[in-house]
Amino acid sequence: MVKNITKIGNSQGLIFDTALLELAGLKAGDAVNVTVHAGGSIVLTPLRAAIGAEEAGKAAKQLIRCNARLFKRLA
Repeated sequence: MVKNITKIGNSQGLIFDTALLELAGLKAGDAVNVTVHAGGSIVLTPLRAAIGAEEAGKAAKQLIRCNARLFKRLA
């Protein structure tokens, strides 16, 4: 797919159409890591949480429960 760099305000950018965003599993506001490789290749990698907030909260509570005595000793 060929895209042209477009002037956007005082900057330049690429406009991603809906089909491209859907193929990449992205939406407006998503964070991406930008890597520039030798030869000028640019790679955009979506940043996605490894686990959701709810699952992380449950895991943290379980960790605290299982290690309560250790945490008290360290305090």
